[in-house]
Amino acid sequence: MTDAPFRPFESALDEATALAILRDATAGADDGELFLERKRSEAIVLDDARIKTASYDASEGFGLRAVRGEVAGYAHSTEISEKSLRRASDTARLAVGDGGGTLAAAPKGTNLRLYTDADPMQDASFAGKLDVLKEIDAYARALDPRVVQVSATLAAGLQEVEILRPEGLRLADIRPMARLNISVIVEQNGRREQGGTGGGGRFGLARLIDRSFWQPMVAEALRIALVNLDAIPAPAGVMDVVLGPGWPGILLHEAIGHGLEGDFNRKQTSAFAGLLGQRIAAPGVTVLDDGTIPDRRGSISVDDEGTPSARNVLIEDGILVGYMQDRQNARLMGVAPTGNGRRESFAHIPMPRMTNTYMLAGKDDPAAILADLKDGIYAVGFGGGQVDITNGKFVFSCTEAYRVQNGKVGAPVKGATLIGDGATALKAIRAIGNDLALDPGIGNCGKAGQWVPVGVGQPTLLIGGLTVGGSAT
Repeated sequence: MTDAPFRPFESALDEATALAILRDATAGADDGELFLERKRSEAIVLDDARIKTASYDASEGFGLRAVRGEVAGYAHSTEISEKSLRRASDTARLAVGDGGGTLAAAPKGTNLRLYTDADPMQDASFAGKLDVLKEIDAYARALDPRVVQVSATLAAGLQEVEILRPEGLRLADIRPMARLNISVIVEQNGRREQGGTGGGGRFGLARLIDRSFWQPMVAEALRIALVNLDAIPAPAGVMDVVLGPGWPGILLHEAIGHGLEGDFNRKQTSAFAGLLGQRIAAPGVTVLDDGTIPDRRGSISVDDEGTPSARNVLIEDGILVGYMQDRQNARLMGVAPTGNGRRESFAHIPMPRMTNTYMLAGKDDPAAILADLKDGIYAVGFGGGQVDITNGKFVFSCTEAYRVQNGKVGAPVKGATLIGDGATALKAIRAIGNDLALDPGIGNCGKAGQWVPVGVGQPTLLIGGLTVGGSAT
């Protein structure tokens, strides 16, 4: 049975009373809002043909914020009531003090609808979802006798938000999410290797549980595992690296994207602070953050402050032209918000965050890019990575990579890590493929203890002079 729509101003709060309380909290402030949320999610994990975990979570609550200068007062509660709202108002009001601020202009309204309002969890029964996971397990084992373990996860959720602003503007958004992850372990001659893949976005589970969607995913996970069976230790040293299209954009996201978020640049802690209008990348490099792509994991019709999502150009033909902004940092920097004010939940304060961050395609043929690589690594899959925002230095581990010599793609390599810094890597891009691809819908981004869904993407890239940390002796 489908739950009733989230309508807190009909069931728990009188809108006029809530608005009066919010106005009291933000009197003399620069900005503020009441953010109300209901979130429901479920996940089923099948491991070796048995249910490993099955979970269902539900939460609701509100967060009230009052902003004055660089200070924000924030209070939240899981109880949506007038009493709780008044207590929260008293707390948030402490940041405003004696006031003196001028309330920032409200966000512009939008009719943008980037995804369905339907609850993805209603697309199949629990038994039906379990049957699909069991079918995935059986299908993977039937593809190759070397498969010894299969793990598959179906996850879905629905986030419903209402945003009330002091000038009386009220906005709402309903955000679905669905995801399927598949992992396969193969064994040959006593050696075991793993391959994994995933996919999803802001749509229903029906798309994911269709055989036409998950069967290619199983085959891809198996392919990666079998590739790794033949992998040799990765070489080490400074060498040229070709990055494949799509998911390798996670390196762009981490090494460059975070450094282009407004708060780091306002505080002068980013390696890119103060460089607007200057060349920070090779000619031809254009990087966007675009939250308006329909059904994408990182897309949002409006951000968590009520600003409509946007297609923001960050780097244009190698020149830094913009940062990603929430309302507070935009005001303090004297620019417009860009629709990047995001938060994990009602219990978290918004901050500048990425949505779908990607590099536009160039004109080079990907095959020709590889043919020009004399001695290096071709990296097409990435696992975890780390980056230091202050200097852009990054370390990323490759989950699928190959040695390339004299333009020939050779043996797969294991244990390769890419080491460098974003500012140098941007300028060391020597070729940009014409094959832009976005990731399959699996990205999550962490910042200051908050996690939000994101997307990444890029074309094939040739980067000169990255340090490759290998396992070869």
